Amino acid sequence: MRKPAASEPLTPSGNPTSHTLFFLLLSLVSVILSVSSSMNVATWGTAVQSTLYDQHWYAKYALDGSSNICSCTLWQTDPWWKLDLMKTYSVNRVTITNRPDCCESRINGAEIRIGKVSSNVSSNPVCAVVSTIPAGATYSYSCHGMEGRYVTVNIPGTSRILTLCEVGVYVIFPGNLATGRNVTQSSTFGSWTTQQATDFNPGFIQPSSACSSTNVQTNPWWRVDLRYIYRVSRVIITNRLDCCPEQINGAEIHIGNSLDNNGNNNPICAVISSIPAGVSSTYICNDMEGRYVNLIIPGDSRILTLCEVEVYGEGPLLKKTFLKMKLKSSSSLSEPICLFQLQSALVQRGFSDMMLQWSQPPKQEVMRKEAELQSKC
Repeated sequence: MRKPAASEPLTPSGNPTSHTLFFLLLSLVSVILSVSSSMNVATWGTAVQSTLYDQHWYAKYALDGSSNICSCTLWQTDPWWKLDLMKTYSVNRVTITNRPDCCESRINGAEIRIGKVSSNVSSNPVCAVVSTIPAGATYSYSCHGMEGRYVTVNIPGTSRILTLCEVGVYVIFPGNLATGRNVTQSSTFGSWTTQQATDFNPGFIQPSSACSSTNVQTNPWWRVDLRYIYRVSRVIITNRLDCCPEQINGAEIHIGNSLDNNGNNNPICAVISSIPAGVSSTYICNDMEGRYVNLIIPGDSRILTLCEVEVYGEGPLLKKTFLKMKLKSSSSLSEPICLFQLQSALVQRGFSDMMLQWSQPPKQEVMRKEAELQSKC
């Protein structure tokens, strides 16, 4: 970062009449919004139902994105529809779209349940009870972070039928530092692109569109650039479910600020001995500081497949710089507007991502005007 030279006075406001000498604390910070991402994870799972109406109203049609094609059971006692999300999530809300053509009252009284029990539909806790949904409408039901792998919709009673035209399950993913960052890898196998390791989707249904993978090569690696330096507390890696879980064995997690050897020379947080198929394993990094998080598998004829990479920690870490400047100003430098105008002037000179504050109250030294000084020369 270029510091202004002493001969470059900045003018926060007005016509300069005096010189002011002060010390300024310049803190370089990123403007990071603490935003949690809400994602519909329903399509990442598989659906079944108690019975099938007319041989073509399949359970999966409640997840196909079209409200004109629906799932439907037979008329029966306690019909149900169940979604297996393949892993446990904290569910923020569930949405249900009712059929648009007729019979909208059939959904009345349906129970939305979320939990970890698969065998007994009615044993999981109730998130909400549907009183009514107009034809073709989509209603949202808040579940307040209920945890579970299974989401069921059931209608208690005899001679009932359950029709669902769309079901959405929304999960909040808070604080993953890898989200939305620049990622790269040593090579790319087919459609298994780098970004798919940070798309929230663990790829249990179709890994080729949700996981990253290199080609078979020597020392394959993957890297995320967090953009700023963070204290990394833990890294979570999700292994592929479909096959070959042993391919991840021996992978090293590196964290640091160097791009030497593509970042693979940075200190090691952990070495992955193994991760079972479809499992998310957590590796504690004890607040290691770094901008880059790498995974590399040393050796020949290796392949690196990552279905999800999550990075958690604190930051960004502030870089503080003390600057001594000479300013011309006709107003009090203690006024907030002066710091604002000074920051605008610094931005025009190429500074960015910064916050200004006084390290101590500004001390003003009023000097004689230049014209008076020149008259005595």
